[in-house]
Amino acid sequence: MPDLKTRMLFISHAWQYEQAYLTLESWFDAAPNFSWKNCSVPSTHALPDKTTVGLAAGITRQMNPAQGVLIIAGMYAAHSGWIDYEISEARRMNKTIIGIRPWGQERLPVKVQEAARVMVNWNSQSVIDAVRLYI
Repeated sequence: MPDLKTRMLFISHAWQYEQAYLTLESWFDAAPNFSWKNCSVPSTHALPDKTTVGLAAGITRQMNPAQGVLIIAGMYAAHSGWIDYEISEARRMNKTIIGIRPWGQERLPVKVQEAARVMVNWNSQSVIDAVRLYI
């Protein structure tokens, strides 16, 4: 069997919708033959500099080692300046972006659809398969 590739992932998320982020973490942790390192900024490890400049620098620093960026495409993303920033930085750093359709959501932010290399449905197998294929 070949060596297991460890994927470095940055999961973009809004802290007020953190349950989706935690679900993704649990899917990755439970997936067989899947190794990953979390480069995200969870609410439990907030960035120390709360200024706009400091937060932007911290997000860039966290995203830098990531091979891919996962964006949960909830409609809140359509109105989030921070998700705009994360998409912009991911593109600037040539990171693969995977968009994830939230369960039962019919409308998706255009900016996430346009930025994503692929959009996948909200289930563990779709997300993990996309990470394995594209990252």
